[in-house]
Amino acid sequence: MSIENVRFEADETVSICMKKLLRKIVVHDHRRSKKEPYSRYRIAKQIKQLRRDIWNNTRSFFFVTAGIFSAAFGLKGFLLPNNFIDGGATGISLLIAEVSGVSISILLLLVNIPFVLLGYKAIGKQFAIRTMLAITGLAVCVALVQFPDVTDEKLLVSVFGGFFLGAGIGLSIRGGAVMDGTEVLAIFLSRKLQTTIGDIITLVNIVVFSIAAYLLSVDTALYSIITYLAASRTLDFVIEGIEEYMGVTIISVHTEKIRQMIIDVMGRGVTVYTGKRGYGKSGEVKERDIIFTVITRLELSKLNNEIEKIDRNAFIVMSSIRDTRGGMIKKRPLKH
Repeated sequence: MSIENVRFEADETVSICMKKLLRKIVVHDHRRSKKEPYSRYRIAKQIKQLRRDIWNNTRSFFFVTAGIFSAAFGLKGFLLPNNFIDGGATGISLLIAEVSGVSISILLLLVNIPFVLLGYKAIGKQFAIRTMLAITGLAVCVALVQFPDVTDEKLLVSVFGGFFLGAGIGLSIRGGAVMDGTEVLAIFLSRKLQTTIGDIITLVNIVVFSIAAYLLSVDTALYSIITYLAASRTLDFVIEGIEEYMGVTIISVHTEKIRQMIIDVMGRGVTVYTGKRGYGKSGEVKERDIIFTVITRLELSKLNNEIEKIDRNAFIVMSSIRDTRGGMIKKRPLKH
């Protein structure tokens, strides 16, 4: 028997065992609930859902673990050896550690506990548990794992320290948790005060950096602002990715040609809805089909060129979209 056949049979055996295990779990759980037996369809549906839950939890664990090590490397490899701080709850912890000499690992836990409790109230139990585990993992990693001191050049420390810290926080957010409780506070206060999350985070950081300028030095505070900006930009990049999505609304007299072009040439889906076109307060009013599609920013130039070939006078409105779910946007590769 060849190695390929042995490998195939081994994979097939593992797959069969996994299916049997999943069926036993579903049936056992159902019997415990004292309900009527599942049909084969419902068992298959529950198995599919269980597989999806296992995959989602595994992916979340990977993101959070990678985020913990990235943030810990940013702290111990760059910020802590050079007495720099960041914004938010992490910056508060670093500032207190610098002034008082208390271990940063302990402060990361203590400072974030109120924010975790607030997250439990404002967002939910699962989010609070994941966040607490992520913060605890970061504290343990900072306390136990040894990282090299990469550089003492202040500009490099502020930029790359912020980069690794922001990447870590971004990865943890993609895993369903946060390692900086300031964002939880911002979400809670934005609902109470009817303001934006960004305004609250900015206000908190102004206070943190002002105190840092007073207690440490103005130079340290200014470099720390660079650290915060680098971390924020990296966090946005990790969460949103390089392929930022754009929502494009097109109004043209050649709606059908443009619709067909987007499907055939761009390889994207479209939504067509009816609107009214008017001029002035009492001018001409006509019904007109309006096209809406979602593409990546990388495809925007090509879309504009293709529309110009069909109708140079087309009215195009473009807006940034943070993310999409379903549809064709993530299932098809970019066409260039």
